[in-house]
Amino acid sequence: MLKPKPPASGPKIRSPGKAPPVRTANTRDPESTSAAILVAAVKEFTERGYEGARVDNIADRAGVNKRMLYHYFGNKQALYVAVLEGSYTAIRSAEHGLHLSDRDPIEGMTDLVLFTWRYYLAHPEFLSLLNTENLHRAKFLKRSARIFELNSPLIQRISVLLTRGVEQGVFRDGMDALKVYVSIAALGFFYLSNRWTLSTVFRRDLLAKQEVENWGRHMVDVTLSYLRRV
Repeated sequence: MLKPKPPASGPKIRSPGKAPPVRTANTRDPESTSAAILVAAVKEFTERGYEGARVDNIADRAGVNKRMLYHYFGNKQALYVAVLEGSYTAIRSAEHGLHLSDRDPIEGMTDLVLFTWRYYLAHPEFLSLLNTENLHRAKFLKRSARIFELNSPLIQRISVLLTRGVEQGVFRDGMDALKVYVSIAALGFFYLSNRWTLSTVFRRDLLAKQEVENWGRHMVDVTLSYLRRV
């Protein structure tokens, strides 16, 4: 009779950007059950998009039955909206740790740019979900009652940073915080969403370590060059 192999020693290292392994939900613990369903849903929606995602697959990944999933989230659309809200909550919460409102303008803006770039690299599922929702013209995101309150504080903090930069004479006056953030996001999102075609067309591996590091510095240079007072 074959004996089972002993478990491998040492800690398990999770690849950056990948969703944590789905644990079987404990039906007596509503919080852990809900969390397990959301983790499973992120993976399913990321891999298959909204149309291709199946509630059966999400329930199987989470270790629950469909009735339990419907009990917590109502239906597939509501679950998808919850996934979108969770994704935005994660990045906004991480950005909050930058304390932009209290920072030196140049240092704060530099950290925001690099944070955004590195977050995109570490969380490809976030970009995938954004791409899917844009294909639907934000059809499902518009149903979220929380989405504005989740995102508006970031723009307010950037506004404070820009104002401080103007007061210190390092930034130009009249900069729109939303336009600044969209520009930063665009530099990172376009690079990654088109990395395969760009790498093929120009015969240059844009995901090579040095290329990735250089692009982060390029994003900082472009942003600061635009903001700096001449």
